[in-house]
Amino acid sequence: MYQPLTSKSFMVYEDDGPNSPLDHQRTISRLHVELGVLYYHKKAILLEPLPETPLAEGPGYPVPDVILLDNEAQKTRIIIEICNARGFESDLRKIIRLIEDDDFGILEGFVYNYRTHEWLRYRKGDERAATESSFSEVLGVDLGSMV
Repeated sequence: MYQPLTSKSFMVYEDDGPNSPLDHQRTISRLHVELGVLYYHKKAILLEPLPETPLAEGPGYPVPDVILLDNEAQKTRIIIEICNARGFESDLRKIIRLIEDDDFGILEGFVYNYRTHEWLRYRKGDERAATESSFSEVLGVDLGSMV
């Protein structure tokens, strides 16, 4: 018999992976497509964009909305979380923790509020102070124009 892994009832939760609101999924898709064109077709960036991919193989690892993977080093270098106002602060704390804990080699993280169009960027060593910016220093690309 099937046993659910969670006690959640069958409802749509805000920013809950593939059960997220349409605008959340649409934003992930747009970022993935635009970054994919830069990576696969134009060869303009060196990091491969992947949507909703765990930071390591196996169960229990964080799954950012978009990662940018350094295939040579096999490390995620950039993570992007898409949210609304309710998830903005918690997603920022999550990104800061993942970068500063240094378990995955992440150098830069972004939180994007798809309702207000606000971006925050956090880079390794920013001392827990995020910057209002959609420009990726690692990629040399402004993510803001992609959504």
